Amino acid sequence: MASVLEDPALKRHFKGHKDAVTCIDFSPDNKQLASSAADAFVMVWNLKPQSRAFRFIGHREAVTGVQFSPIGHLLASASKDRTVRLWTPNIKGESTIFKAHTAPVRSVDFSSDGQYIITASDDKSVKAWSVHHQRFIFSLTQHTNWVRCARFSPDGRLIASCSDDKTLRIWDTTNRVCINTFMDYKGHSNYVSFNPSGTCVASAGSNSTVKVWDIRMNKLLQHYQVHSAGVNCLSFHPSGNVLLSASNDGTVKVLDLLEGRLLYTLHGHQGPVLSVAFSRDGEQFASGGTDAQVLVWKTNFDIFDDKEICKMQQKRLFPEAPPHLNDVYPRSSHFHRSSEPSIQINPMFEVADTQASNPPIIDVRNLTSNEQVAPIMKQETPLRRPYASMEELHSFSGNPRKSASVPYNTSPPLPTASKRRGHQEKQPDAQSSLSSTLEHIVDQLSILTQTVSILEHRLTLTEDKLKECLENQQITTRISESD
Repeated sequence: MASVLEDPALKRHFKGHKDAVTCIDFSPDNKQLASSAADAFVMVWNLKPQSRAFRFIGHREAVTGVQFSPIGHLLASASKDRTVRLWTPNIKGESTIFKAHTAPVRSVDFSSDGQYIITASDDKSVKAWSVHHQRFIFSLTQHTNWVRCARFSPDGRLIASCSDDKTLRIWDTTNRVCINTFMDYKGHSNYVSFNPSGTCVASAGSNSTVKVWDIRMNKLLQHYQVHSAGVNCLSFHPSGNVLLSASNDGTVKVLDLLEGRLLYTLHGHQGPVLSVAFSRDGEQFASGGTDAQVLVWKTNFDIFDDKEICKMQQKRLFPEAPPHLNDVYPRSSHFHRSSEPSIQINPMFEVADTQASNPPIIDVRNLTSNEQVAPIMKQETPLRRPYASMEELHSFSGNPRKSASVPYNTSPPLPTASKRRGHQEKQPDAQSSLSSTLEHIVDQLSILTQTVSILEHRLTLTEDKLKECLENQQITTRISESD
């Protein structure tokens, strides 16, 4: 392809996780990379050479998703422990906990303005939350099986979700209703993503397919059968012209959406690839897999010649040209088979032992006393302001001698022995009373969550029964009419 300047190249690999890497995300300034893993940790990697990484400890089970907020001051993580945490990424490792789901949480996503997050769960629901007020807003409950992924559209007006019920649903965030449903009878989707313009969604199929759907025309545009195993994750290039896909077949594929063909097949992981993501500027991308590694790649194909793009656009104006991503009135979906050639890139010799930590890692533990529990139905306390920015953290990690100059909100110095004795006599009763009250509140919230889940389950059963009755009535009517 004449418009491609250079092949993608492996830039570096990060080792520190002890289990499969489930999700990755670049910070908005493209200087950090966050990753989540089945080892229950969230890692923040500094992309500058010879800088330390941070391991955030707080989740009790595998972490399934991670994402930076649009301005990078918060980091959201979803976990199988049924919680979502909003981290203020500083050396104290404080986080706010969102508890509303009654089953493992599969994904978390920020709205483009950073005011809301949505969570997808095995309890068959998608829930929306206010970040500033830390409160539950609404639930989307028409899926009939586990919800694997939910994503906001770029303008925040729509939500796309995919489920094991083999549907991909498009929701209106204003009316909170499902406005369209795409069915895939051959398998469910593991991941869904909007393109940068918000006109299309791509789905990663468990049946090894990648599909691009036009949400304006409500039809399938492109269908790629280029993997030999289930596809786990997708990522659009900021231009919207290139799509990455990660698969259980151990490869990352680079798809050219303008010409509708497979460009590259990237090898590097020693096992299934679970996650892939472009940086915000598109100059690099990262992949994570069951080998516990995070690989960072230099894109090299993110700059296209303007004349070549114009030629490609002109080709698609002819009647015989197949419909593609930017066509306004596609006639039918365009199918792409795995037999199509692609450039193979295999830097396996550059990938070292996955168990050795590189770079050095600082453990940041989330103490129970610092946790804040987000209420389900009402506002409690506003989210704390971060104690230090990510840049300050990296200054702290890169040069320990200058750590005193970093404006952390550190604890006051310890009191003298005489003062400690006086405080110790007054504080135990108050502290125990406060702890007891907080435990009681958490218990009540858990009971309320379970009650809501039971009600949702009963409502689902009622809807199913009503649908069955209507179908039986239609059958009876047809029989009587035929008689």
